Amino acid sequence: MRAVRCIVLSLAGAAGVAVLAGAAVVYSGIYDVSATEQHTPPVYWLIEAAMRRSVHMRAEREPPVPDVSSPEVLERGLRVYHAQCERCHGAPGVAPEPFALGMTPNPANLADTAHRWRAADIYWAVKYGIKMTGMPAWMYRLNEDEMRAVAAFVSVQLRELSPAEYRRRAEASETQIARAPGPWLRKGSPDEAKRAIHQHACATCHHIPGITAATKPIGPSLDGMATRTFIAGTLPNTRANMVRWLMSPPTVKPGTAMPDLAVAEQDAHNMAAYLETLN
Repeated sequence: MRAVRCIVLSLAGAAGVAVLAGAAVVYSGIYDVSATEQHTPPVYWLIEAAMRRSVHMRAEREPPVPDVSSPEVLERGLRVYHAQCERCHGAPGVAPEPFALGMTPNPANLADTAHRWRAADIYWAVKYGIKMTGMPAWMYRLNEDEMRAVAAFVSVQLRELSPAEYRRRAEASETQIARAPGPWLRKGSPDEAKRAIHQHACATCHHIPGITAATKPIGPSLDGMATRTFIAGTLPNTRANMVRWLMSPPTVKPGTAMPDLAVAEQDAHNMAAYLETLN
């Protein structure tokens, strides 16, 4: 028992030292968070390793990704990639946009990713996004067929295209790009509503209980939203009116500072249901 106690105390002491060291690093401000300075090699390795293992583990829990690498699917994937992904990740012979070149960490070169990642991992990253990288969750912006198609294109074909071939096909695809239909219906739940609220950046302007974001919002707090008589001082506070407001604020109240965030109808219903719980 004495030996066990010594081991426990030693581990507790080591943990305490680690916590104090971490606190010292945070409060001293010694780590440079500016995007003009690259991460140190240990930090970059830690971020990369944690991201790869997290994606791989969660992709294992998803239903198997079917083989969707037919010519039609790959062509659709190229259209989606050209319209949505090229600006950050670049393409054969195409540089990322200037804003993406300045991101830290840099968005991955997906031609290399296709060599090292499984198709299931690529699909998971497309669908759910990745924290601390700027990679969004495309499940709120593309439909299922589009996500599978772009994952197939990255996994199967992106690395094989010459700059001339990519340019030719991308230019031909521009006349075929249309705004994607809304995401497939997702079952309503408090957790799904929180994800939808987070994915539409609502908490960058509003304090919303249960949502972690800016501590000094510029818009009104939504705490107690369920008890309010009106929405934006205009509409009676009902579920139907909240859905209308979330889907198209400028239509309901011209001149409002609340932008149109292209919220899908199902997401609007989920978000409205969550707001009804804020008493």
